[in-house]
Amino acid sequence: MRMRALTAGLGLAMTLSAPSAVDAQARARFGMMTPMRDGVQLASDVWMPEAPGRYPTIVIRTPYLKTMDLLEAPKRGAFWASKGYVLVIQDVRGRGDSEGRFSFFAGDAEDGYDTIEWIAAQPWSNGRVGMMGVSYLGTVQWLAARAHPPHLVCIAPTAPAGRWTEELPYQGGAFMHQWALNWINGTSGRISQGENATGVDAERLLAHRPLISADSAMGRTMPLYRAFLENPLMNDYWRKIQFSLDDFATIDIPTLTVTGWFDGDQPGALFYWRGLEARAPDKSKHFLVAGPWDHVQTFVGGAPKIGELEVGQASIVDNQDLHLRFFDWCLAQRTERFDQPRVRVFVTGSNQWRSFDSYTPSAVEDRTFYLSSGGRANSLAGDGKLTTAAPGNEPPDHFTYDPKRPVPSDIGGATYAIDRRPIQRRDDVLVYTSDVLTSPVEVIGNIQVTVSAATDGRDTDFTAVLTDVYPDGRAVALGSSIGIRRGRYRFPNREALLTPGKVEQYPIELFDIAHRFEPGHRIRIEISSSAAPRFNPNQNTGNPVATDTAWRVARQTVHHDRANASSIRLPVLKSTLVP
Repeated sequence: MRMRALTAGLGLAMTLSAPSAVDAQARARFGMMTPMRDGVQLASDVWMPEAPGRYPTIVIRTPYLKTMDLLEAPKRGAFWASKGYVLVIQDVRGRGDSEGRFSFFAGDAEDGYDTIEWIAAQPWSNGRVGMMGVSYLGTVQWLAARAHPPHLVCIAPTAPAGRWTEELPYQGGAFMHQWALNWINGTSGRISQGENATGVDAERLLAHRPLISADSAMGRTMPLYRAFLENPLMNDYWRKIQFSLDDFATIDIPTLTVTGWFDGDQPGALFYWRGLEARAPDKSKHFLVAGPWDHVQTFVGGAPKIGELEVGQASIVDNQDLHLRFFDWCLAQRTERFDQPRVRVFVTGSNQWRSFDSYTPSAVEDRTFYLSSGGRANSLAGDGKLTTAAPGNEPPDHFTYDPKRPVPSDIGGATYAIDRRPIQRRDDVLVYTSDVLTSPVEVIGNIQVTVSAATDGRDTDFTAVLTDVYPDGRAVALGSSIGIRRGRYRFPNREALLTPGKVEQYPIELFDIAHRFEPGHRIRIEISSSAAPRFNPNQNTGNPVATDTAWRVARQTVHHDRANASSIRLPVLKSTLVP
């Protein structure tokens, strides 16, 4: 098995599709060097309209190389030049032709500020600068906006990461081992290093312990990888790039946020959006589009099918036109308004776009579904049920979790919208399924799971996945993530090992979806203790995660009785609520 790149957050931002070819020519300037405040110079390629003049300017700042073939920058530059804009694509610090040393968003606030102010002073700029880009290219926009360069007038961040330690490089306290190795290896030199991993035995590498030295087993020491492992909680290492609510109170420029229900960086995109909803001075300046897209599709506009879900042609958005209309309004000031609903989301299942004034929309109401069984919910053959009735006195479910035989996070390399029946047939997966629905249930918003459980170890994990069970039996995974909670991090931002045998509550977030469960379908949740290789399997010892070399099997007990209920909370559109 060869090492492969993970298509979740900050993974494939370099695979942007270029806009259609245009007839107009653009003047190009390659390798323009911009001095930063510390003397380091960053390299940019610039495309501008053929006619001399001063134009509004769009900036893309990337760690994935401004010259990368898949970016097709000359075609993209010609498009924007034909519309009367200058396009600047810059290698971030330490990457490509730029000087300095690359690190995870280190200096991107200051570098973004200095780049924008340098652009505003150029003879081809009219002093109005906007930003665009996906993934890492989206996050740098937020960091620049927080620094408040005077000439930055709008940003259009697509799929930006931003919920550090709860999105990347950890989720629920579990380390995203595969992503960290792939992504950090790929950005460990000035040019792309990803091909170095094509011959790596992934199974052997991901089984390497201790985790802290897995980078060397891959072929190089990666200080950033080790720093991630050494900083599992929110601390000063992360706070320098983490937004606070007070930061959003100072964002008074228009924003266009784009994300997807199957986007690994959806947690970050909606974190920024919710911060704006809570504290932005003028909420009418901010727009959200969320479609049935994975990470890359958030920028290229989607496809008629993702995994097992047929979403149709209506799901595809012309993102080039969307951005053009946004910039024509807020950057070039050619239109009086941005002709777009403030919130536009695509609901899978019904395959319809819906418009709202806010997100999460006020038209939803939380509905709790409870896990229930006769004590044998193991696998699809078990007796697990999902019900709206509060639990009474009923026996718990048990399973054995062997970290050397983890539950897979994907099937055949696919993670999103997959049919999870092959996984749900395992005896170490608990399966809880509702009765057949007689009316639709439309869910729009954030999904939360609470698992009441005990283990015989000092640490372990619990996972959750939400699926839509079709009349033909397919169990299609919904949302951008497999939810997980590492036991030692069950409390907010602190570590506390478990007491063997003690029943604890494990909060698990499944992030956001917009999906309609149709009549004839069933709602299913699965509970287990691993999702590899996406997350490193918990070794169940309670030893420090980064240096642990021991393994133990854990015996897990999931409770769902009156005293210790386990449940999933679904935000249901009120019009589809039934008693």
